[in-house]
Amino acid sequence: MGHSQQVDRGRSGLGAAGDATEGMRPAGRPAGRAGRPAAREGSPVAGGPRVLGLLGGALLLAMVAAQVASGLQPRPILLTSVVVILLAAGAVVFAARAHTFPRAVAAFAAAVLSGYAAEWIGIRTGLPFGPYHYTGVLRPQLGSVPVIVALAWGGMGLAAHATAAAVFPAATAYGRAARVATGAAALTAWDLFLDPQMLRLGLWVWHDGGPYRGVPLSNFAGWLLVSALVMVLIDVIVADPAARSAGLRSVYAVMAFMETVGFAAVFDPPDRLVAAAGGACMGVFAVLAWWRGRRAGPA
Repeated sequence: MGHSQQVDRGRSGLGAAGDATEGMRPAGRPAGRAGRPAAREGSPVAGGPRVLGLLGGALLLAMVAAQVASGLQPRPILLTSVVVILLAAGAVVFAARAHTFPRAVAAFAAAVLSGYAAEWIGIRTGLPFGPYHYTGVLRPQLGSVPVIVALAWGGMGLAAHATAAAVFPAATAYGRAARVATGAAALTAWDLFLDPQMLRLGLWVWHDGGPYRGVPLSNFAGWLLVSALVMVLIDVIVADPAARSAGLRSVYAVMAFMETVGFAAVFDPPDRLVAAAGGACMGVFAVLAWWRGRRAGPA
């Protein structure tokens, strides 16, 4: 959260296979380059993927600017919500470029609702994170859960899933299981930054405290559980779970970099333990996704 935070086009048949299918194309249906359809299904307009990529990039840059601004002022609460809104909007746009707009919105909504339900249950029962409650700082709230928290689950859920999909793109049962497990761990790694920062800002309170900057270990077990549910839902909803999205991977990598720099050198006082722990954990997933994405070619 806050400042704390294509469809991989199936390779169309080329060579002999491409020649064989050329004559089977329905009359009147133009071919794109290299035998691809002229426009990808689900694109809102001709050239839609390019427009969505530019829009997602603009939202990502705006999120970075808001994060920088929030880290340089003594009272960053207002910009915290701005950062999350830009994060969520950018993630949906990038997901729409990869999976079509309806599926992107459905996946985002499923992640938001799952995160909200977990938070709603959590503040009432202590499960699955441990006993805690939100203060009245973040508004608006629905059932004592800030709406912006649910949006953060959705935005970073999409980014973590895309990061995992780059590492484990296979559509096999093993590939899906590995993708869900990796995405859950990648999303949980973000909380190594998120919880210490939000505690600093007085956005929520742990009743019993814990060994990691006041955060109990049960919190991370709960994050893994809820994040796994979020990954399963996204994997089921999107058209091609293994679709590569450089935009969504960039959202994850940028968040990892900004949070690391923030805790290491910007926040007052800095916290190099959190910078090292969060940066190492998120960094592993970001680097693996970048490396695998480069090997697979352009997204």
